[in-house]
Amino acid sequence: MTFAEAAVFYDISPTTIQKWKKRLYSKTTRYIKPYKIEDEALAQDVKDHPDDYHYERAQRFNCSPTGISKALKRIGVSKKKDT
Repeated sequence: MTFAEAAVFYDISPTTIQKWKKRLYSKTTRYIKPYKIEDEALAQDVKDHPDDYHYERAQRFNCSPTGISKALKRIGVSKKKDT
């Protein structure tokens, strides 16, 4: 079956099939840097200081407030909800 025939059969782009053929191996390398903020340490910090702002946590972990925000999202901590 040609790329064009397979594209019509599977209803996808021929370019996608060509890219799949080029990469027949699984991706084993990591293209992003390891996390600077450890999940356990951040979870403990949230327990110790539940009312702190992101910039205050960032000072303790020596990173940016955006990094803290992404790390909190990664470990599943959401914003405080006051009722």
